[in-house]
Parts: sequence; structure tokens; C-alpha cells
Amino acid sequence: MLARRPRNPLQALQRRTQELKLQVDGLLSESQLKEALEASKRQDIYQRCIQLKQAIDENKDALQKLNKADEPAPIGNYNQKKEDEHSLLDKLAHQLQELAVSISREDITEIGALPEREEDDNSAEEAEEAEEEDDDEEEESEDTGDEEETEEEEKQEHESQQQATSKEYIAIGDFTAQQAGDLAFKKGEILLVIEKKPDGWWIAKNTKGNKGLIPRTYLEPYNKEEGQDSSEEGSEEDTEVGDQTAEGAEVKQRTDSHWNAVRKAISEQINTIDVLTTMGAIPSGFRPSMLFQLLEEGNQFQASYFLQPELTPSQLAFRDLMWDAKAGTIKSIPSRVSFILTLWSCKMIPLPGTSIQVLSRHVSLCLFDGNKVLSNIHTVRATWQPKKPKTWTFSPQVTGILPCLLDGDCFIRSNSSSPDLGILFELGISYIRNSTGERGELSCGWVFLKLFDASGIPIPANLLPETLIGSMCSIHLLIFYRQILGDVLLKDRMSMQSADLISNPVLATFPKLLEQPDMMDALRSSWAEKESTLKRSEKRDKEFLKAMFLLVYHNCMVPLLHSTLLPPYRWAEEETEAARWKVITDFLKQNQDGEGGLQALLSPHGVHEPFDISEQTYDFLGELRKNTA
Repeated sequence: MLARRPRNPLQALQRRTQELKLQVDGLLSESQLKEALEASKRQDIYQRCIQLKQAIDENKDALQKLNKADEPAPIGNYNQKKEDEHSLLDKLAHQLQELAVSISREDITEIGALPEREEDDNSAEEAEEAEEEDDDEEEESEDTGDEEETEEEEKQEHESQQQATSKEYIAIGDFTAQQAGDLAFKKGEILLVIEKKPDGWWIAKNTKGNKGLIPRTYLEPYNKEEGQDSSEEGSEEDTEVGDQTAEGAEVKQRTDSHWNAVRKAISEQINTIDVLTTMGAIPSGFRPSMLFQLLEEGNQFQASYFLQPELTPSQLAFRDLMWDAKAGTIKSIPSRVSFILTLWSCKMIPLPGTSIQVLSRHVSLCLFDGNKVLSNIHTVRATWQPKKPKTWTFSPQVTGILPCLLDGDCFIRSNSSSPDLGILFELGISYIRNSTGERGELSCGWVFLKLFDASGIPIPANLLPETLIGSMCSIHLLIFYRQILGDVLLKDRMSMQSADLISNPVLATFPKLLEQPDMMDALRSSWAEKESTLKRSEKRDKEFLKAMFLLVYHNCMVPLLHSTLLPPYRWAEEETEAARWKVITDFLKQNQDGEGGLQALLSPHGVHEPFDISEQTYDFLGELRKNTA
């Protein structure tokens, strides 16, 4: 029997899309009688909408990864077929979104629900605009030519926009004026919108005749009509929440020409969750965290990844790790942007409600050029007081035993030449749902701080990689690691052509340590204790300091990192954090008593994981960053 010929990747994906189309068409037909359906049946249709939307997103991701070279046989018009397939998937996704929203509108009765809105990603808006243009063309095709038809469409669109600006809207929440020119209002108040500005702050008038700026995300059409108005609602929600939580950073989003690019990139990451917010599955004012989703995809957005060396395009040398023979260390790397940023406070944070328990309040930040994330994602935990639940504060200049996770002083380094380079801040919470025990990450706003040039406070840490974000309290530890990395790869390696595994537990384990803040705190504390015993002349000797750092690392971190008593690190789990810190502090106390790491390893009372060669060996080819040049 002949083996069945494998299907071409694009052909298989097209077949899957057709299967999804049949399911969507069937669901749409079934939902036409939704008015007569019971609530349980409507909920079933809603859940199927979500499942189909996820399947469509998976198909779109697979389509994005397809290449012509993957096909076993040549395919004519390959790129055009991919574009056609993508357009069909976008259309199906938009149909599902409309259906889910229409069902959720009937079921929402809870106070504080978000405004009705369509999907706010660009693909949905483009699809809706395309449908409106097609309708206009059909109506005008009988009497006018193509040229007159286009002019008529533009005229109609302009007239419809003018009509929309004079419509009445109802406030879905209280808004307090943030600055001069804002118009405060209460929930349920009717406002007459006079002008819709592209940055999302509209000019409106209340019933008393007062005028001012209002955020569009607090509005819902008073006369609920289908069409353009509903599609306009909510598309700026990310921007507006960011504006309201931007007091901790000195930036005015209302005139930020680059913020549209930020909003576009954010909306592309979260285009599946609008209906979840509408259904009350997510608290009002929150959305699933974009940056947390990126961290879940792998290590390419973690600090340990950006701390590793990068090869030149020829793959024959290190691009960002060079040896300075005169100084006897690695060369400093200049960066276009190098400064220190201090997080101080965030205000007007929405309350998450009583349906979830908040495990962590934090701010995540990264370098962003309007299209993609350019650095690691760094997270700083916030503190708050029950008397002021809407205000988060941070702890600048963390010293002593305070956790580095609370350090509000962050260093920023970047060599990007993008004119739109900036820092993207995401305010978020980790939560557990009371009813189901489900854990998750939510965001309550974004702020984009533009960086037009390399101005700012320079830091004496130019031995770091050219792109990195981290806490100031740990910066000296990162510098030690890079110095040791340079010694091992550039000075002590027997042959520059050798790519063999390198026996070095510090290089092998430090990246793992960097992703565990409490372990970094342990290393910082141990090194501070050791450094306090050194003489002034010893502190000026760089080679001596490196030797002492290696000694501290081997005595403290190596045995502790592989202790079976230490629970695995888990983000925002209070019990796990407390259990880990008890093990850490007990171990550090043993070291203070003079037992040392070797004694801990040989002690009959100590239990450690089985020996693994990866604990001792550093594979620099496996750890190298991909060249982005």
C-alpha cells in the first residue's frame, strides 16, 4: 500500500479555516433566534463564541509562521493566498465578537459594567469599515461611476461623523477632574459631546451648560443605535486608563503623538478579551496583562536573557563583549540612553471589587518603540494602605534587608536608534478568584514615557549590556557577573575557536538566580556583609573583589539554590514566599555562624537535589542572544 502523501502546510491550514467557517456560520444561524432562547442556551452560545475565537486566533498564529520554503511543492500566488486566508480569519473573528457582545448586552444587569463596545483591534475596525464601504458602493453603483461613488462615500462618512459629535452620551461612572479644563461628572449624567478629539479626550457639555474635556471610556451612547457609534466606543480604553494612572510619571498623554502606536500594539495583544470584561469576568477598569503574557511565552523578555552575550552577524565574535587588554577587563559599552528612573506613586487606581483576592500590586516596565518590546520586562512591587486603596507607592533607594522587588529606583539602558523609543509602564495586579480559585494577571492601565535622546542621569555601570532594565540595588551584582563572564569567555578560554562546555557554577546558575528576587536579596545581603569586613585598599582592588564575590557566591548561593528545603519560586504566592524566605534566612544564619557552604553541603542534616552537570557547566552557545542586526 502506498503511503498517503502529506498535505501541504498551507492547504492543511486552509482546510482548518473552512471547518471553522462552517462552525461560525452554524453558530450565527442558531443565534438568530436568541431572543426566544433561555438564558442557559445564550450562555452556551457565548461560550462557544469564545472557544471558536481562540481556535481562530491559533489558526492566525499558525498562518503567520508559515513560509513558502515549508511547502513540499511550489504554490503559485503563495503570498496572496496567505493574505486571503488572513482576511477570512479576521472576518470570522469579527463576526464572533459581534455575536458575543450582542448576547452579553442582554445578560448584563450588574452595576459597574463597562460600556458596550465592539472589538478594538485594528483588524476589526478595518473589517467594519470595509463592510460599510461595500454597502455604500452597492447603493451608489446603479447611478454613478467609480469616481463619483468614492466622493459620495467620503461625503457620507464626513456627514455621519459630524452627526455623531452632537449626540448625547450617558456616563457609566464617576469622573473627577484631573486638571484645568476637565469636566467632572457623575454616573448616569447625560452629556452632549461637541467634539471628538483623536487622543480620546472629547469636548462635552453637561445639562448646566458647563463645557470641558472628558474621557471617552466613561461614556456610552444614550440613544443606543447600531453602526458607527458603537464601534467607536472603547477603542481608546487602554489609553484613557493609562492617562488616569500616569501621575507617577511626568508625562502628558493627551498630546502624545506616539501613544497611538502604543495603543495599537497593546490592542493587537488583547483582542480576545473585550467580551470577558463586558460579561463581568474581569473587574471594571482592568484587562488581562499584556506584559505578563509576553513573559509567559519564554525567556526572551527576561533579564537573564539580556545579560547574556550576543554574537556578531558573522557568528565569529562577540558583538557586545570585548576585552580591554590595557585595563584587564571587558570594555565598557556606551548606550544611547542611560539613566536612572525613580517610581514614586500611582494614583486613581480602580478598585478590583470583592470577587477576587489581590495577591500583588505592581508596575512592569520595558523599552518600547511603538511596535515591539525591545528589552527585558522588569517588575517592581507596590505597597498600599487600606485607608488609601487607590494609591500605590514605591520604595526608592532600597537598602539593607528590604527586598529588591520593592526597589523603585530602576536603571534604564538602551542603544536603540528608534525615534519613537520610550518606556512602557503597565500597572497590574496578580489575583485569585474567590469562587473558582483561578489565578491570573490583570492590568489597570498603561503609561508611555517618551525618550527622544540619551539625556538623563548617567550611571557608572557601563560594563552592563547595552540594553537592560533592572533595580538599582542589584546593579553591582550584575556588574560582577558581566566581569566574570568576560574573564571566562575572553581571557581564560584556551582557544577562541572552542565552543566546549565551560565548568563554572556562577555562570551556570546566576541567570536562574536573577529570576528569583528573594535569592538575589540573599546574595545582596551576603555580599554586603562580606564587603563590610574588607579594608579600604581591598575595596579598590577589582580582582580581589571579584575573588571575594566568587567565594560568597559559592558559599551561599550554590548550596542554597539546590536545596530540597527551598520550595520552587512562584510569583505572588504569599505562603510560598514566606516559606522560601524562612529557608533562606536560616541558611544565611548558618553561614554567619561560620559553617560555610562546604559544611552545609557535607552536613548529614542537609538535603540537596541530585547532582546535575548543568549546575557546573556553562554552554555559552546555548545561552547566546540572537543577533537583531
